[in-house]
Amino acid sequence: MRVLVVDDHPLYREGLITALESLPDVEVVGEAPDGHEAVRLAAELTPDIVVMDLNLPARDGGPALNGIDATREIVRHRPEIAVLVLTMLDGDDSVFAAMRAGARGYLVKGADRQEIARALRAVGSGEVVFSAAIAGRVLSWFASGGRAATMPFPELTEREREVLDLVARGLTNAAIAKRLFLSDKTVRNHVSNVFTKLQVADRAEAVARARDAGLGTGG
Repeated sequence: MRVLVVDDHPLYREGLITALESLPDVEVVGEAPDGHEAVRLAAELTPDIVVMDLNLPARDGGPALNGIDATREIVRHRPEIAVLVLTMLDGDDSVFAAMRAGARGYLVKGADRQEIARALRAVGSGEVVFSAAIAGRVLSWFASGGRAATMPFPELTEREREVLDLVARGLTNAAIAKRLFLSDKTVRNHVSNVFTKLQVADRAEAVARARDAGLGTGG
C-alpha cells in the first residue's frame, strides 16, 4: 500500500512515518504539513491511501485548507484514493463531516500501530473503519434513523447556530437581520463569533463547514 501522510506536527508526522514504514506491506511515498500540499501531492503521487489529520494550518500567510476540505478535494479528483482520518478531533460534527467529504475511515490519535495497520488494510480494500468509541456513536446514529445524537457545533450558542444555518442558506447579513428581527450590527457580531469559534477565515469556509454538518438545508 502506497501511503501519503498528512499532519502539521513534524515530530508526530515523523513518528507516524517510522511506524508505518515498519509494516511489511506499506510504503510511505510522501508527506505533507498542510491541506494544500496534501491535495497537490495526492494528485502528483497517486497514493493508495492518504492518512489525513483534520486540524491543518494556513500556509505562507494564505488561507488554510483543513483536512475535511482537503479530503473532499482529493476524493473529487481522485476517487480511487482512500482517505483515512487520523486526528485529535473526536466530536460528532468532525466525524460526520469527514465521512460526508469522502473519508473511508476515522481514527483518533492515540491509536496504536496495530490498529492503524488494520485500518489501512481495511480502507485499502474498500471497507469503512472507525475507532471503537466512534464506531459506537456511528451505529447509534444509524439506529436512530440518521438523527445525530448531538447538535452540530456544540461550541456555538443556539442563536449563533441559527445565524450560521441562515448563512449556509445563502442569506446576507441584512436578510438574516430582517428574518430574525435583529439589528445589522448584532448579526455581524454573531457572524464574527461564529468565524472565531469555528476557526474559519471567511464566509465561504463557514458555509462549507455548516453544510458538511447538515446545516443550511432548510426551506
